Amino acid sequence: MVIPKEVKKVITELKGNGFEAYIVGGCVRDFLRNVEPKDWDVTTNATPEEIQKVFTESFYENKFLTVTVKTGSKKEGLGGIEVTTYRLEGQYSDNRHPDQISFAKTLGEDLARRDFTINAIALDIPVSGSKNKVVDLFGGQEDLKNKVIKTVGKPEERFSEDALRMMRAVRFATTLDFKIEPSTLGGIKDNATRLKDISAERIRDEFLKIIMSERADQGVDLLRETGLLKFIAPEILEGFECGQNKHHIYDCYRHSVLSLKYAAGKGFNQNVRLAALFHDVAKPRVKRGNGPDSTFYNHEVVGAQITSSILERLKFSKKDIEKIVKLVRYHLFYYNTDEVTDSSVRRLVRNVGPESMEELLQVRMADRIGSGVPKAEPYKLRHLKYIVDKVAQDPISAKMLKITGNDVIKLLKIEPGPKVGQILDILLGIVLLKQKKNKKELLTKEAISLGKLSDSGLQGKAGSARKEREKTETKRDEMTKQKYWVS
Repeated sequence: MVIPKEVKKVITELKGNGFEAYIVGGCVRDFLRNVEPKDWDVTTNATPEEIQKVFTESFYENKFLTVTVKTGSKKEGLGGIEVTTYRLEGQYSDNRHPDQISFAKTLGEDLARRDFTINAIALDIPVSGSKNKVVDLFGGQEDLKNKVIKTVGKPEERFSEDALRMMRAVRFATTLDFKIEPSTLGGIKDNATRLKDISAERIRDEFLKIIMSERADQGVDLLRETGLLKFIAPEILEGFECGQNKHHIYDCYRHSVLSLKYAAGKGFNQNVRLAALFHDVAKPRVKRGNGPDSTFYNHEVVGAQITSSILERLKFSKKDIEKIVKLVRYHLFYYNTDEVTDSSVRRLVRNVGPESMEELLQVRMADRIGSGVPKAEPYKLRHLKYIVDKVAQDPISAKMLKITGNDVIKLLKIEPGPKVGQILDILLGIVLLKQKKNKKELLTKEAISLGKLSDSGLQGKAGSARKEREKTETKRDEMTKQKYWVS
């Protein structure tokens, strides 16, 4: 791994002006793991005012002693390097924000206020010659080696300062595939209720980072184990140990988490992953009976309402809420090949929206795997995809032409009747053979020529044209079937 020249220049300029300067935080963690950092942070004993004197191309618009230095780089994450003064934080009376932020005198004081040991490592870049020096005062390198998430100091103190750190611990454990060490895990369980003081927006953002990770299912399960899920989406917990019927081998909760696992493993988008997690959220509330014959009537309708409530509470955008709620509402669509009709599929597409049909099918695949079946996309589902594609295609008809029946009537000065339809059929046949001929001026000439034919001659040509259309329709349908491997 190579430290970018933009970062080196910031460090060199600060040191050249007599200040201390270190790379710090998550970028050092990733650098030591040989993972390309998304952004780079620098800490220094220079005050914000002193930083701005060194870097005239910078701005300082926050209360966290952070100055953003403009580098002019076009590379992602390197256009602006955040430089923060060593700082101390006072009491956190609201479990969210420090009551006071003040300057710290040493790097050690600054590192001591950070959340986890793996994020409290600094990197000293020499101005010349010698090797980079790692400053690790809290055993962060050892925890990186052992893949452990551990607070700097006592968990109680760190989590009382900012309760969102508990979700960050779960997020790091999920995204990095680390374990939360016992005392830190215990601290989360003991302090989970503090999450109530955190804004919905901050909770949502951390929750989404977990949902969008490769091991999203493990993250949700860890949220449940730590007690945090109760303060994020308690509705999901209602499904824990809530048995299902003969069509499922897992309880409602485990089924939903396994559906999410499949969606994450396939790299499906945010909407599909959340719909996979929430699609059966109403089952515990609508359940009737027990054992293999228990029922869950209307769980998709009630589930859509509950999902909407969860997403609104977490301050999701109206656009995202609408899309995810529709995926939950219509996830139980019927798709037996012998009974699905073009009209029923058109109705489904109209309800969900053409742009969301692929997402709906992905939710259904996740639902299937979460139920313990071996195939995500059986023949029946492929057949439904074929029908969806088929009904989405423009029908082969005279409406495709750049000339209309009224044009033909005016052009040939004839009355509306069979002759108009026959001419349009013939013109359509011509266009199907050569799409380039679908131009009004060319079709006008053809129509004039056809208008001179006898009735019998026109009928014969129209019959041949209809056969050509049927042949084209059959060919297109066969190609669509081959696309989805159906017969």
